[in-house]
Order: sequence, then structure tokens, then C-alpha cells
Amino acid sequence: MNSIPRPELDPKSLRPETRLVHAGTLRSQFGETSEALFLTQGYVYDQSETAEARFAGRDAGFVYSRYANPTVAMFEQRMAALEGAEACRATASGMAAVTAALLCQLRTGDHVVSGRALFGSCRYVIEELLPRYGIAATLVDGTDLAAWKAAIRPETRAFFLESPTNPTLEILDIQAIAKLARAAKARLIVDNVFATPLLQSPLELGAEIVVYSATKHIDGQGRCLGGAILASEAFIAEHLHTFLRQTGPCLSPFNAWVLLKGLETLGLRVERMQASAASLADFLAAHKRIKKVLYPGRSDHPQAALAKKQMKGSGTLLAFEVADGKAGAFRFADALRLIRISNNLGDAKSLITHPATTTHQRFAPEVRAEMGISDGLLRLSVGLEHADDLAEDLARGLKAL
Repeated sequence: MNSIPRPELDPKSLRPETRLVHAGTLRSQFGETSEALFLTQGYVYDQSETAEARFAGRDAGFVYSRYANPTVAMFEQRMAALEGAEACRATASGMAAVTAALLCQLRTGDHVVSGRALFGSCRYVIEELLPRYGIAATLVDGTDLAAWKAAIRPETRAFFLESPTNPTLEILDIQAIAKLARAAKARLIVDNVFATPLLQSPLELGAEIVVYSATKHIDGQGRCLGGAILASEAFIAEHLHTFLRQTGPCLSPFNAWVLLKGLETLGLRVERMQASAASLADFLAAHKRIKKVLYPGRSDHPQAALAKKQMKGSGTLLAFEVADGKAGAFRFADALRLIRISNNLGDAKSLITHPATTTHQRFAPEVRAEMGISDGLLRLSVGLEHADDLAEDLARGLKAL
């Protein structure tokens, strides 16, 4: 008996939580409930003419999993539906996404303007890797719109920023910076990893490209690496597709399958983690040995008004500065028993990081100071544990101070 295919709902008609579960699903002839895992390197063709058409781009089928894979394609389609983007391409890691989003469109003689508060590896790409290929870069105070405008040159082709930034949680005015980029005929790339697709929509604010480390909240359980680049179909076709195809930073089908499973629970996890982060930020701010707390949802955050305007929530991370510098920070972290010391974030388990000696250790002290990273600064990624248990663990750290 031949069954009649059920009509599919337009993902745009669905709310984000529903897109996280259903968007982009591609079922095989077996009608599986869970997404299928296609662990294959290559594909076979019925005829030589079919292979010829595939390689020439006249046939939309799969050719080689370095180029595309059914499981990876499902992850890409779901991410695009969630972000509200025309297209998505997945990569092997978040840094592969950042690097590819820049290098695929830039040429010798081009210029990039970037916010200076960045993850250490992102700043390496901007500050050291691009100049090796004759691509100049200018780092600016991301919160200063006049600095962005002053840095523009006739050869400026891209803007790059994080918001919230890593690790100091600065909030940058994406809409205003996007307007400057458009006026300069440059593309704005936003690393949206701290906000997640649920709490901030850079494309709606005027950005042209959004990148993620899917290793973080999207997986959310410390299992695998992955990245994503979201943009218009034209940008993907004209710049990114061939770059990824020829250079090969492809996402493995297994990791794509894990990330699909992670997306299903992203909304629930972020909601719970964010609520705990807000309460823990207030808990820490009330202690005399804490010099300052940085959390976008608190009224004392330097860009609190902008965060409220630009974001749908305040996020799952907070940063705070303890007394006694590095020694105090180490005593605090070492006294914890539930919260683990790690450089990851967005995990179901709460994790604490000392940026000055880990993610940003390669920078000179004066550069770290310029980025707002003191020796006493700690970054806390809040997980799914009960908020009261986390507060009790933080009290152990406070006692050590």
C-alpha cells in the first residue's frame, strides 16, 4: 500500500522551541523517529552520467561527506530555521567557523575592524593570522561606536565582534555597528555563542553573518566539537561553499547527530541555566570579598540598558572579580567541590575558569588589562544543578577568601 506523504509545516510558522525539535528532519525510507546517522564517506551512483551531473552541480544529490552529508545537512537546516537564516554550513569546531567566515571572503589588501574583547583564539586569527596573508586588522573598544567609525578604511571589508564578549560580558550595539558596516560596504560577522540563538538574533539586528561554537550550549553536555556559519544563500554560494569544499573543515556525521540531539533540549537547558545564573550573580554581588560582578541582567552592568534592548535574556554566564588577584582567584576555585575547573562553557555541569591563566594566558598583562581581564577575574558557566547547591558551593569559595 502506497502512503501519501504528510504535508510539512513551514518552520517559519513554528516557535523556536518547536523548531529545535522538528526543523530540518530528513527521514529515510524506513520512517525513523530519531534522525538517522549516515556514517559514510562517499556515495554511489546508478550511472556514470549521474556522477557527472552530481559533480557538475546539476544534480542535488550527495557526492562526498567532506562536501555534504545527510546528517550534517539536517543539523544545518535546523540551525538555519532556528536562527532565521537563509542558509547554514557546519564546521568541525567553532574556531573553524570563525576562520572560514573571514578567510572565505577576504583577499590580500583587505582590512578588518574588530572589537578587541575576544576569545583568545579569535583574537589570534584577527591579530596574527590574517596579517600573514596581507589582510590588515584594527582592534577597537567594541563599546565605542566612534572608534568603529574612525577605524574604517576604503579597503575595509569585514567587521567582527562578540556580544556578550568572552570573558568580561561586554554588550556591543550590534544594530549600530551593523549600520556602520553597511555604510562602509563591509560585512558584519557576529560570534553569538554566549547569547545562543535563543537569546539574541544578530541577523535581525543587521549582521550579515553569525557564527557559533556548537561545542558550547548547542551540544551542552561536553561530548563533541562543532561549529556553524549562518548567512544568506548568496554569501554561502559566492564565498563559503567552495572554500569549505576545498579546505575541508567539515563536521563529522556523528558529531552532527549529537548536536541535533542537543538542539532538542537547548531551550529547556538555557531557561534553567539562565535563571540560576541570575540568582548566583546576585548572591556573589552581596559578598564583601567580591570586588565586582558582571552579568547582563543586573542593573549595575555597564551596558544593562543595551542588553535589555538587544537580548531576549541575560545568558548563562557571569564573571566576577575576587580580592587578592590570582592568589585569591585560585583559592576560590580550588575550594569548590561541585563546580569544576574547566575552560569550556554552556555545559550541563557548572564550570569555572580563570581567564588570565587559561583562555587569555598568551596575552601580555597590559593587553589583558585593556580587555578588562584582571588577575582576580573568574568566569562562571552555570549548569543544570540546583541553584541552592551551586550557591552553597560558591560559599565554600567565598570562605576561602
